[in-house]
Amino acid sequence: MQQLYSDTPKEKIMSLKARDNMSRDFFTRLADGLTTQFGTARSLIVHILIFCSWIAINLGLIPGVHILDPFPFVFMTTIMSIEAIVLSIFVLISQNRQTLIQDVREEVDLQVNVHAEAEITKVLNLLDEIRDHLKIKSKNDPELTEMKRAMNADDIEVEVIEELEDKPKKTT
Repeated sequence: MQQLYSDTPKEKIMSLKARDNMSRDFFTRLADGLTTQFGTARSLIVHILIFCSWIAINLGLIPGVHILDPFPFVFMTTIMSIEAIVLSIFVLISQNRQTLIQDVREEVDLQVNVHAEAEITKVLNLLDEIRDHLKIKSKNDPELTEMKRAMNADDIEVEVIEELEDKPKKTT
């Protein structure tokens, strides 16, 4: 059986995201960096300035500057399309990695919750045994009786799925 508890101080435990960040390959680091940089208001402003300048230059609004891409700005449209494709791919790479990290976190959280529930149930049963041993009378408590039963995660999953399937569909 795996060791679930550790004597390791909290500050020595590296987060899942930190471990994943350390193991990223070049393209993943590049994708994360570009996604971070291009997903800012500063980047939006720079793009707007570049495109406005491009349009002004190629409409002949700036005297003495040679028109490279006359209206309808086919070259600019091509560059923008290629940039959009490349950035979309980098964003997808970053999102896929983040989704994987989130999936692992959710699974770890589920496993911790299942173990915690089992431990709490065990503690409740031990407390009940101590009460019996000390011959302390207790009132009939159906909620406590229910809490002392071991949880069945499969049953809960089935109930949740059934509830989700039974929800009325929203019409728009």
